[in-house]
Amino acid sequence: MHWLAEVHVSLRGGIADPEGQTIGSALRTLGFQTVSQVRSGKLLRIGFEADDHAAAEAEVAEMCRRLLANPVMETA
Repeated sequence: MHWLAEVHVSLRGGIADPEGQTIGSALRTLGFQTVSQVRSGKLLRIGFEADDHAAAEAEVAEMCRRLLANPVMETA
């Protein structure tokens, strides 16, 4: 069975996000004065094969653990 997973990877709270800060500053410079905070991250769409929903979830969790997210700094 073919699956499409969307994995959202973002920095954990308390971890500095210089990219988010730069984007927030740029938005305020462009006149969006109500922007108070921006946190950046990444979205990964992964197509793969798995036998069932439980196997698909386990496979994605393993992908995140082994490569897609640094558990010290990021959540996925």
